[in-house]
Amino acid sequence: QVDVAAMVQLLGYVDVTDTGFIVAVLSIAFNPLFWNVVARWEHKTRALSQVFGSPRAACYCLGVVILVLNGVRSHCFTEAMKSQPKLEGWDYHWTYYSGLAISAVGTLFVISSFLALGFTGTFLGDYFGILMEEKVTSFPFNVLDNPMYWGSTAIYLGWSLMHASPAGLLLTAVVAISYTIAVLYEG
Repeated sequence: QVDVAAMVQLLGYVDVTDTGFIVAVLSIAFNPLFWNVVARWEHKTRALSQVFGSPRAACYCLGVVILVLNGVRSHCFTEAMKSQPKLEGWDYHWTYYSGLAISAVGTLFVISSFLALGFTGTFLGDYFGILMEEKVTSFPFNVLDNPMYWGSTAIYLGWSLMHASPAGLLLTAVVAISYTIAVLYEG
């Protein structure tokens, strides 16, 4: 049995009708949908590779677009979180430093994933026909599957704790759900 009293209390701090909150949810959901649709379209049509003159140039351009969209998503997340009330019972040093530690672990997973995969491995190069010589099994892939997704989720979780933000926690759940759906779709 799940005690929903804590969740109900937490949600009492979140205005899900706030425009900034809605924009943050939409940007969170949009990003993995966008890159999966575009990558599959490229794989079937090679249209981006033709437009940009090569698969590598097309992959780099898509990667830059994804990075910009991720910056927009993070901005929307932060603004939505800042516009909602803090949970005063969490606005303490221990919560802040716990969030900082969780964000640091998430950052470690994201950066080490990027370093292990490289730019084209990170940004869907396989859909452009840019294949790695072999599957990456070194850290962080030997610790968990999809470390970039879960590292990113941990960063948002940590950021939410650092700001004692119930809205941030709810948005982090949206990030986790979006990535779970993306993993199912990509698999």
